Amino acid sequence: MKADRKKIETLLKTARGQLDGILKMVEEDRYCVDICNQIMATSSILKKANLEILDAHIRGCVHDAFEKGTKEEKLEEIIQLIDKISKSS
Repeated sequence: MKADRKKIETLLKTARGQLDGILKMVEEDRYCVDICNQIMATSSILKKANLEILDAHIRGCVHDAFEKGTKEEKLEEIIQLIDKISKSS
């Protein structure tokens, strides 16, 4: 992985902490809208981590593939990634 490992770890650990908090909120039967807000915040952090990894992949792995001559394979991979991102948005 060519992404900033420390940044990704921080984002994922934050999301994990938020998930633990959400579980506690559910166990405590907290207000539904408050739980939904925390789920959306966690989802946003995961999306940010995913985009960081994808950005690094394109700037690193894909760039290297173009230099090494395996660009067709990587172009297909980029198309698949864009398709996945568009479906998850």
